[in-house]
Amino acid sequence: MADSARLRVTLVQQPLVWHDAAANRDHFDALLAPLAGNTDLIVLPEMFTTGFSMDVEQFAEEAGGPTSQWLEHKARDLRTAITGSVMSKEGSHFYNRMFWAEPDASLRHYDKRHLFRMANEHQRFTPGEGALTVAWRGFRICPLVCYDLRFPVFSRRRTELEYDVLIYAANWPAPRRQAWCALLKARAIENLSYVIGVNRVGTDGKNLPYAGDSVAHDFLGEPLAQLGSEPAVVTVELDLAALRAFRERFPAHLDADRFTLST
Repeated sequence: MADSARLRVTLVQQPLVWHDAAANRDHFDALLAPLAGNTDLIVLPEMFTTGFSMDVEQFAEEAGGPTSQWLEHKARDLRTAITGSVMSKEGSHFYNRMFWAEPDASLRHYDKRHLFRMANEHQRFTPGEGALTVAWRGFRICPLVCYDLRFPVFSRRRTELEYDVLIYAANWPAPRRQAWCALLKARAIENLSYVIGVNRVGTDGKNLPYAGDSVAHDFLGEPLAQLGSEPAVVTVELDLAALRAFRERFPAHLDADRFTLST
């Protein structure tokens, strides 16, 4: 990987139409079209086709379903990687599945490990067993989902620095926005990593409000972009050389506690 690598990341903070995948895909179609050739990675919210719903039997998509195909087409048409989570079905199991699509590669995914029991997500979905790290345009990127943010051990996983960018796609409600903002900053500082958090805005089908607060932090926890509480599409540029230089000057990870993560 060249130290001169830079990565343009687009944060897409939007309201979602409750339980209407086609309407959400159409909305994002129009919104993302101007990004063709102008970004390297597009980050969509958690469950971006349905909102954060537990109605798995009616709305979960099988492998190769319409949204999987849509993501693959978007990656090719826009010449970028694109990621976001989708309510998914595999066999008899349901997953909150974070897809990763690239222009010339097979679709990959990470299944949300930490399921939000306060909404009974743990009763409707199967937890994932491991994390995903992808190499893209010089950067190592780890995509995670919403409630994963509260668990620093899983976000770190090992004392070695195995990624350069942490991504959290979310439907994080407004009443807990302080935790969202504080934890994103903490994950950046403690992991010496860029952190991207993309949340939705608006109100869902359960009348739960979302304040957005999507953000990109650098490895010092300083904000590169803060999207506020309105719909927004914002692109930031990440600098790999700056990240590596800081890690060399301040290698705090070398003093981190050793641990084994049970799956």
